[in-house]
Amino acid sequence: MNKILFLCTGNYYRSRFAENLFNWLATKQGLDWQADSRGLALERGVNNVGAISRYAAEALAVRLVNLPDDERFPLPASEPDFQSATRVIALDEFEHRPLMNERFPHWADEIEYWLVHDIDKTSASVALGQIEKNLLQLIEQLAQS
Repeated sequence: MNKILFLCTGNYYRSRFAENLFNWLATKQGLDWQADSRGLALERGVNNVGAISRYAAEALAVRLVNLPDDERFPLPASEPDFQSATRVIALDEFEHRPLMNERFPHWADEIEYWLVHDIDKTSASVALGQIEKNLLQLIEQLAQS
């Protein structure tokens, strides 16, 4: 099983949406890939309530992606996460490359970066729509390889 790791700042909103939607899409396509997600700076999410952002949960529900009742809480990225992943994608290069350079400098140039801003710069519908578009392209790419 190939593993893809999605990174965002708090592992609460963008990366959790990407993880859950990717796993649903990959299963539907019969791909040998599974996603996980982690946060690069969980301490910045002091106002996050619950296990996952309501924006992510609502957007997943609209897409008929069910979350488990015991959905896990955000987790911080660690060295073993990078080592065990086949691919790593950070969801906002402007926000996450500096965090990678600071906290995981030897991985900073080894991972992929998308450009999906957080809720303070982009509405949830636009950001999650962009993640979905990127995921559909990624699934298509993986299916062809």
